[in-house]
Amino acid sequence: MGFNDARFDQILFLLLFLGVGIATRDWTLRLGMIGAAIATCLITQAIAEWAICSRSTDSPLNWTDLKAKLPSALITSLGLSLLLRADHYSTICLASVLAISSKFLLRVQDKHVFNPGNFGIIGALLLTPDAWVSPGQWGAGGWYVLLFAGTGGLVLQKVGRWDTTAAFLGSYAGLEAGRNLWLGWTWDVWAHRLMSGSLLLFALFMITDPRTIPNARMARLIWAAAIALLTFVLRNIYFLPTALIWALFALAPFSFVLDACFPASRFTWQRSTEPAAPTPKPDQPTLLPS
Repeated sequence: MGFNDARFDQILFLLLFLGVGIATRDWTLRLGMIGAAIATCLITQAIAEWAICSRSTDSPLNWTDLKAKLPSALITSLGLSLLLRADHYSTICLASVLAISSKFLLRVQDKHVFNPGNFGIIGALLLTPDAWVSPGQWGAGGWYVLLFAGTGGLVLQKVGRWDTTAAFLGSYAGLEAGRNLWLGWTWDVWAHRLMSGSLLLFALFMITDPRTIPNARMARLIWAAAIALLTFVLRNIYFLPTALIWALFALAPFSFVLDACFPASRFTWQRSTEPAAPTPKPDQPTLLPS
């Protein structure tokens, strides 16, 4: 993982968010929980990679290949640490195992069905009695908005998925504006509902996962707008505080429908981050395989 890899930036920013949250929001987040999430995700990723390679004699597992896969597992563990809360270590470990395992067990045409972190959170909420998510943990401070928008923008610029975030936030802001007008509220209410650190964290770092979202730009715009609509309904009609988590989970399979309707090349981290092989110079012989 080099400095040109967008995952490197994402890891640094997620670590920054964890530090800022613990220092400024008085979170009851134990460092042991973070360590458990990181260790479980990395170990699960390594075991899954070993299991896959052990079935193929042509591609044995080596450290170089494994090292290229571990950053994604680390990102998942940091996302879980930011969003999921639990009373027991076993719950955090379960969420981590579910998150990483979903990448290998729930695939269609070699593409993840669910965002790993989102799947792990949903699994913990459904299967354990002590897991919860606090969407309001960041409050509505303006400087959080600037922090998330600035750092998230750097990652999305490298990955090329700004359109998804813009479509989601634009659609959701428009729906909230319509509701605000219908109810006759002042615009500071509308601004307060959008000035949420958790909302931006989701919009910048979860629904933009390039391995799970639609491939074509038009498909991503439709998909992000659909998530915004479902989030709006769940939040304002069913009063579900974790609306975005459930909306993303429910509409994740819709990505494959959109991929079929709008064919496009699939995102790969290698293609995005690794430089192309140099072209041999005319005076250099090209070695052919024997």
